[in-house]
Amino acid sequence: QVQLVESGGGLVQAGDSLRVSCAASGGTFSSHSMGWFRQAPGKEREFVAGVSINGATSIYTDPVKGRFTISRDNTKNTVYLQMASLKPEDTAVYFCAARPRGNYFPTREASAYTYWGQGTQVTVSS
Repeated sequence: QVQLVESGGGLVQAGDSLRVSCAASGGTFSSHSMGWFRQAPGKEREFVAGVSINGATSIYTDPVKGRFTISRDNTKNTVYLQMASLKPEDTAVYFCAARPRGNYFPTREASAYTYWGQGTQVTVSS
């Protein structure tokens, strides 16, 4: 079992940057591809970014391309989402998720992820 705990959310202004982190425990972190998802009030959870097991491959949803960067540090069992040029529409609860062990690449489908954190709130004011 993998436990995931997000941190680093907060209230920022439009145009600011913020980094959220997700610390993993209870499993072999380097065996899991990872993803970040977000859910805004009244909306469905959506894919934001994903990273492969060794960090060499990353994917993004179009609205965040060029602004967000996903990375991981397997020595610290942590995945990060660096967010820049934040917009009010980025306001959401951000969740990290892990695919089952052995899946090298991330995917945009939430159903492909087995382990989920509790989320961290990111609020961007205009």
